[in-house]
Amino acid sequence: MDRLYIIIPAYNEEENIGKIIKDWYPIVERIGNHSRLVILDDGSQDRTFSIMQKYKDRLEAFEPITKPNSGHGATILSGYRYAIQSGADYIFQTDSDGQTIPEEFWSFWDQRETYDMVIGNRKGRQDGLSRIFVTKALKAVLFLCFRVKVPDANTPFRLMRAETLKKHLALIPENYNLTNVIISVIFAKKKLPVLYLPITFRPRQGGINSINMRKIIRIGCRAIKDFRRINKRIR
Repeated sequence: MDRLYIIIPAYNEEENIGKIIKDWYPIVERIGNHSRLVILDDGSQDRTFSIMQKYKDRLEAFEPITKPNSGHGATILSGYRYAIQSGADYIFQTDSDGQTIPEEFWSFWDQRETYDMVIGNRKGRQDGLSRIFVTKALKAVLFLCFRVKVPDANTPFRLMRAETLKKHLALIPENYNLTNVIISVIFAKKKLPVLYLPITFRPRQGGINSINMRKIIRIGCRAIKDFRRINKRIR
């Protein structure tokens, strides 16, 4: 039987975190075989982690983890390594803002034996024109830097074969902001079997988004420099 680890980063999500746990926990419970829901608190300044701890007392397959703040990319990278070290066969990553729908997971799970990664393609996004623009711009930049066509590189709804992911994690710099983007690029450059499936992407379900356009632009400018360096690693 397959062991699944669901990895979810969280930062200042006290409004959402309880519902996120209730929504995603039934998936690991249904799959069984010591599957785990792992939520990594990225040094939140609110009650996110204390709320998580309360759920741990009654949910055996839930693992709340807290760590110093390092950003989204570094946090999910920590989560991926934790899942691999814990013996996961498959790793699924989503975010803690409630924009994705757990019921859509099962069509991804059905494809796990055929593909090394099944990733969501956010059709009809409901999170604003600025975010749609950023995704389209990123797609163009990735083609220019890496010569690969990636429909939606940064989607926080992806199921990956742990064995394949383990082989390529060393290519990702420590504390990197765009971990999922580079994973998508690596899989494309290596011509690994990847399937994109359409997913629903709702507005944030509560709380305040910690990433604004100013931060996105700053990350983007830094990313172009990093992409050139990482491309040499991948080659």
